[in-house]
Amino acid sequence: MPELAVLIGLQASGKTTFYRRRLAASHVHVSKDAFPRSARRRQARQLRLVDEALAAGRDVAVDNTNPSPEEWRPLVELGRRHGARITAYWFPPDVPSSLTRNAARPPGERVPEVGLYATLKRLRRPRPGDGFDALWSVEHDGEGGFTVTALPGEGPGAP
Repeated sequence: MPELAVLIGLQASGKTTFYRRRLAASHVHVSKDAFPRSARRRQARQLRLVDEALAAGRDVAVDNTNPSPEEWRPLVELGRRHGARITAYWFPPDVPSSLTRNAARPPGERVPEVGLYATLKRLRRPRPGDGFDALWSVEHDGEGGFTVTALPGEGPGAP
């Protein structure tokens, strides 16, 4: 059974670094950030890439902010159609740290601060009723790594 991992958090919260360190060896990476800036129908393109990976039996990680059910619901529905295990990785908001990491990015990769705050307004922690099979919280461990813990109602086995 393939896994669909949905990363949820602010810009510059560590989602891509987490993907590279914990999921890259096993999961196809799908991120709208990898699309050309001029790309149209970004959501449709993302869903097509996820659909193709799951149809091939591959695990896939969706590395975007995915701040609310409006963004992650189509992913959950697509994962269900493929019989995938759907896992949410929640990056609790830490605005000062995200602003610091964002400022350290190369100029072309920085997100305007207003964009980060706009995402914060829409950001909601995933809940068991949102259709995920597993819910994990991901936080920086202070040593350059991550601590992954189960959100309430979840058990052991985090990556």
